[in-house]
Formats: sequence, C-alpha cells, structure tokens
Amino acid sequence: MQTTPQSHEARVHIEPGFAWDGQNAYLFDIDGTLLREPDRIHMDSFVPSVRQVTGFEVSLDGVPVHGSTDTAILREACRQAGIPAEVLEPQVTAILEAMCHTVAEQREQMRIILMPGVKDALAHLAQKGALLGVATGNLEAIGWIKLEEAGLREWFRFGGFSDHFSIRAELVANAARKAREMAGAGARVSVVGDTPRDIEAARANSLPVIAVATGNYSFEALLEHRPEVCASSLADLLAQTQVAP
Repeated sequence: MQTTPQSHEARVHIEPGFAWDGQNAYLFDIDGTLLREPDRIHMDSFVPSVRQVTGFEVSLDGVPVHGSTDTAILREACRQAGIPAEVLEPQVTAILEAMCHTVAEQREQMRIILMPGVKDALAHLAQKGALLGVATGNLEAIGWIKLEEAGLREWFRFGGFSDHFSIRAELVANAARKAREMAGAGARVSVVGDTPRDIEAARANSLPVIAVATGNYSFEALLEHRPEVCASSLADLLAQTQVAP
C-alpha cells in the first residue's frame, strides 16, 4: 500500500456556516476518494465473470464507470453487447458472485494507493466522535477487500454497496438510513466523494457533500456542482482546518 505524493496547488472551498468536521456521520466513497487500485483487478473481473456464467463476451469500452455502480456497469456492458435483459437478469447474481470470487482470489496481488491525507482525516473525524461508513458503487465483498488491503477497515462500521442498488442515490439512501439507526434519527450525515455522481446522489437524499478532487474530476469541475465543501484533497482540507484560527 502506498500513499500518493502531493504535487499540486492546495485549494479548499467551504460554504459559510458549514462545519465539515462537525457532522455526526460520514459516508465515504472508496475509489478515487479513499484509494485507487491501479492494477485494475476489480475492473478486470467483469469480462471473465460474464463469460464464465453466460458464455457471452462483453467489453467495458465506452461504458461510464467513474461514479457508477458495479451493477449498473454490468448491465450497461451487457446491453452494449446485445445481451437481452431477459437473458441477463436471471444470471446477474451469479455474475456478481463470480466477480467477488475473482477479486478475492487475487487480493494479495492488489497494489492499493491511498489518496493524500486519508488516514489523518479519518483519525480526525473519529477523534471528534463521528460515525464513519462507506457509500460506494463497489459490491460489498469487493469494497471491504479494498479497505482491508489498504489498512482502512478498522475505521468503518457500516456501508452502503451496489449489490442490490444499481442507482447510486439508492445505495446512499440505504447507507444514510443505517447511519441514523446507529447515530440517532436526527444525526447529521454527510457524503464524501470525488465525482459529480456522488454530489448528485447526496443531493437526491438532501445530504451535504464534501467533494475531493483526487479522482478523475478537477477541483473546478466539482465546484461547479456547488458542494458544501470542495477540496483538492483530504490532506489539504485537514491542513486548512488545523491552521484556522
């Protein structure tokens, strides 16, 4: 596991009155927000899993993946390959299970890179008493494997995953419900993510969002969506907080 070096301009925007580190619970996206997996073991599990279960060949070329969910990616790849929904749907569960099995078999080969400031930010929020969870397009088994291999599993008590939700807003709603079951019905819950889809999913659930430009979208591109917080990285956000009067 590595940490990405910081070699960029630190930029942070916080909406007036929003206490980014004063929320009761946080729902963290995984890929691009907490870590990245350059070996693509996860993404490379789609094609052989579909082939193994259905005998069909698919490709992820042209399939939107950033900010999407595993179940949505699978269905779009199969649609583009011309696999009829009535053929695919009875086999979706078996394909997802095959993906999880493939990733689990190769987990020791994963080369996980942490985004800047992740561990310090998680420790800061936990020290302030916040409940930490994940809201990710990953399948549950794959998401926990990534966090375990990254050395982050200990921080997270629950999660919302895409096993049963192809729409990101729905898995965020599921994670937010779990957060309020654990932290109280009136808990302030925030989403932390790196794509416009994270922001849209938060908005769909009336949740504030902390956007970090550590994935495929720039600070400027994320700021256009008016998140409560936009930062070039969690490290930069935490650094500004620690030097503030």
